[in-house]
Amino acid sequence: MLKNIIVLFFAVVLFMQCTSREVTRINESSQVDLSGRWNDTDSRLVSQEMINDALSRNWITDFVEANGKKPVIIIGLIRNKTHEIISTDTFIKDMEREFINSGKVSIVQAGEERDMLREERADQQDYASAETVKRWRQEKGADFMLQGVVNSIVDKSGSEKVVFYQVDLELTNLETNEKVWLGQKKIKKLVKN
Repeated sequence: MLKNIIVLFFAVVLFMQCTSREVTRINESSQVDLSGRWNDTDSRLVSQEMINDALSRNWITDFVEANGKKPVIIIGLIRNKTHEIISTDTFIKDMEREFINSGKVSIVQAGEERDMLREERADQQDYASAETVKRWRQEKGADFMLQGVVNSIVDKSGSEKVVFYQVDLELTNLETNEKVWLGQKKIKKLVKN
C-alpha cells in the first residue's frame, strides 16, 4: 500500500512539472541570456564585429590590387579553450555568413563537408551522365585561412560571478604564412544568483 502511495505521489509531481511549463516563441535575434554562458547572441555579435573589422583592413585591397580578384578564404579550426562546451560550428557558420554576404571574399568548404563533396564527385564519375558529371581538379584553392581560439576566465565570489570571454582570430596567407589580420573581441558578463 505504501509503495502504491509513493508511486502515485511521484507520478503526480512529474505530471505537475510537465504541465506547468510555458513556452513562448521569440525573435531569433532577441538577446536572451539566462545562464551567463556563451550563447547565440555572443556568437552572432562577435562574428559580425570581427568579420566587419577583417573586411575593413588593408589586406583585402592589397590582395585585390595585386591579384585582380577577390580573395578565397577557408575557415580552419576554431578551438574552444573555455570552461564551457561551446559549439564552435555555429560560430564558424556565423562567420562564413558574414564573409559571403559581404561579397568581398569567397569561402571554400573545409573539413568533413569538403570530404563529402569529394565523395559525391567520385560517385558522379561512375553514375552521372557525361553531360552533368563534375570534373576533378576544379576546386578553388584558398588564398587565406582563418583560425582562432575562444578562451574564458571565471571569477566567482558568493552568489556573484564574472565570466570573461576572449576570442582571438587570425587570417594567414596560405602561400607565404604571413599573418595579414588579427582580430580580438572580449565579452564580460556579471552573473548574480
